Amino acid sequence: MRPAQGEVLHFSEDPTITRFEPHVAATARQPGAYVWAVDHGRSPDYWFPRQCPRAMTWVEPTTSAEDRAWLGAERVHAIEFGWLRRMQTTRLYAYRFDAGAFRPIGDPPNAHVATEPVEPLGEPEPVGDLLALHEEAGIEVRLMTNLWPFWRRVVGSTLGFSGIRLRNAVPEPA
Repeated sequence: MRPAQGEVLHFSEDPTITRFEPHVAATARQPGAYVWAVDHGRSPDYWFPRQCPRAMTWVEPTTSAEDRAWLGAERVHAIEFGWLRRMQTTRLYAYRFDAGAFRPIGDPPNAHVATEPVEPLGEPEPVGDLLALHEEAGIEVRLMTNLWPFWRRVVGSTLGFSGIRLRNAVPEPA
């Protein structure tokens, strides 16, 4: 599930939204009120239940041979065992928007934001089997008892990475 040319997506477990109003998210690091969406490249970051903690990493052109060998795949999304059932049963929906109403945010850009209310281009689309989406995209999903050892290794490497909802992860081992 990815946006078409000229579109961005917003993923939600709520299929009843008809208008998106800018707001300051409870976890926001930016002070502005936004409607958030993602482009083609960042869509896989949201093929998860909303509250699911995930550690994502991928090979960059500057990734060392050692880090590439350690990862053993081009892209890996790691979750905790406790989230597997939710990954298998969550009904996720994608809302499509005209990308013209949004601007990139982050350096490098990791999302797109709108500062005015926006309406989807149509009805929300069921995303389907979240694990199958990963498989079709060639993204390895790894199950872990605890994300923190993996996350610490990734952030200290030459790999690209992103962590979402890590505050919901099992506490880091002592």
